[in-house]
Amino acid sequence: MGITIHFEGQLKDETSLDTVLALTRRFCEERSWPFESINESCITLNRVRDEKDWDYIGPTKGIVVQPHENSEPFRLEFDKDYYLQEYTKTQFAPIEVHIALVSLLRQLEPHFASLDVVDEGEFYDTNDQSTLEGHINRCFEVLDDYLAQEDKYYGPIRLASKRIVDVMSRD
Repeated sequence: MGITIHFEGQLKDETSLDTVLALTRRFCEERSWPFESINESCITLNRVRDEKDWDYIGPTKGIVVQPHENSEPFRLEFDKDYYLQEYTKTQFAPIEVHIALVSLLRQLEPHFASLDVVDEGEFYDTNDQSTLEGHINRCFEVLDDYLAQEDKYYGPIRLASKRIVDVMSRD
């Protein structure tokens, strides 16, 4: 459940990394979105490749953006090979946040050797706001159905990681 933008890819080179970070900072400043730089000497990133879990352990560099208090953070965290695999849930924020994040990904795409974006709201592929609105509305209908069963479910919940869980079971 949820409206999430999944994205993964590999930058062309270190120059592309510098450009992507600069473009993202400028994008955030224009919208007054808070952001922080990422520069870790050794961190573990949980990833999935070919439907199997694998962990990257090593240095990372990037930026984490908080586009809205009701969205998940937008992380551009690259490993030593300039590879990125992330997602951001947006359905609890205004629709403009989702649209802006898609716009940012489109601006950054030329700096990637490859970039795969899966937008559960279908806006990345269609540029159709009414389709995105329909997906968001359906998401809330399903969520409301769950939450109507107060003895079984509750949510949404923001985790310490700033990720959002739509619904949790009381069991």
